[in-house]
Amino acid sequence: MTRVPAVLLRHRVTIEPYLGDGAYGPTYGPPAVVRALVADRPQMTRTPESRTTQATATAIAGPEIECPVGSRLTLPDGRTTTALTVARHTAPGLPVPACTEVMCQ
Repeated sequence: MTRVPAVLLRHRVTIEPYLGDGAYGPTYGPPAVVRALVADRPQMTRTPESRTTQATATAIAGPEIECPVGSRLTLPDGRTTTALTVARHTAPGLPVPACTEVMCQ
């Protein structure tokens, strides 16, 4: 399986994976800086709870990133946002790259 070429991943995004809710609110894992391609554009999306909402940015990264729904992301412009949906795209046997698409609040 091929992966998204690194030359296309022009941005750096910091991901703090969502671990769950604790006594004082959401808890996050250690931050990881990953290469990504970020598009700042509004787009309608449906959350895992079946709510329709508007995402303000989309980040495309390699297939190996750990970014569950609810994770905190810091985008290249310094804005901190939350992962609304995470989609892993694979196409075994086809000559298309595998990637992870994260829709951000």
